[in-house]
Amino acid sequence: MNVQARRMEPPAEDTAGALLKILAKYRQPRFGRSVFELLVTVLPFAMFWAGAYVCILHGVWYGYLLILPAAAFLLRLFMIQHDCGHGSFFARRKLDTWAGRTLGVLTLTPYDYWRRAHATHHASAGNLDERGVGDITTLTVEEYRARSWGARLGYRLYRHPLVMFGIGPAWLFLFKQRLPIGMMGSEAMPWISTMATNLAIAIVTGLMIWAIGLVPFLLIHLPVVLLAGAAGVWLFYVQHQFEETHWSKSEEWQFPQAALHGASHYDLPLVLRWLTGNIGVHHIHHLSSRIPYYRLPEVLRDHPELADIGRITLWQSLGCVRLALWDERRGKLVSFREARHATAHR
Repeated sequence: MNVQARRMEPPAEDTAGALLKILAKYRQPRFGRSVFELLVTVLPFAMFWAGAYVCILHGVWYGYLLILPAAAFLLRLFMIQHDCGHGSFFARRKLDTWAGRTLGVLTLTPYDYWRRAHATHHASAGNLDERGVGDITTLTVEEYRARSWGARLGYRLYRHPLVMFGIGPAWLFLFKQRLPIGMMGSEAMPWISTMATNLAIAIVTGLMIWAIGLVPFLLIHLPVVLLAGAAGVWLFYVQHQFEETHWSKSEEWQFPQAALHGASHYDLPLVLRWLTGNIGVHHIHHLSSRIPYYRLPEVLRDHPELADIGRITLWQSLGCVRLALWDERRGKLVSFREARHATAHR
């Protein structure tokens, strides 16, 4: 399947600057709306989780299906935590920070550790010379060819869908985020954040197990976390791993162009758009990350010309799975097969 995202010409620097000024008016959150968004996410999550427990307790096997919406609302809670990390949910530093830290106990994501890694991702997305923090590992065609046979095999396994969207999320949320090894030597906060989150998770988990038992807890919460984690990794993948994305060397890299054209507009159906906190409007989010997620549709409504930049549909996004290497010569992501074919015809 050939995925071809519709793409406009990169804006001139002055045009991009003007666009940033235009977007500034959408950056102010509405406090009442933010509280409402939090309530209509955390309450259904708790209700679906409790409903799944009641069904399992009474042997109603099809009640296990309630795990799916519980996972969807856990994913949405992560999107709220994500906005807190950008200081865009309440736009009150302490409130955003403590809301993010509290949600991190549910999402198994240490807030301060994640916020720093994610800020690095935003500051370097699309820069070939600054890969490796808060992003999905992406090699260029030449880098892949220069690696040993074993290293190429390892990269292929890493890029396999079963690893990327199955084993990977489980490793990330259950294990990797429990210990901030990559940031231990830089400053204390990522370490403190992670250990405090781990302690809070242990306390909440212990209380839940004491209240309902180990087996029911694992039967419900483990698949909820794994499903939400897999969906989250998929969204992050599609937001940057599409054919017509943007990568460049540091000397050519410019923030506005990298933001608009290095991130996709994942045009999802309305229900999925709501459940994912409009994170599919990712090109606008990267250009102005202080816009609350519930105001991103306003941007597209008022500036419809932005909707076609990097736009991919749900059906088109399935073809993104095959993309694995950045072809610097052609300026696009390609599959292993396309890279091999290009090499054979040189």
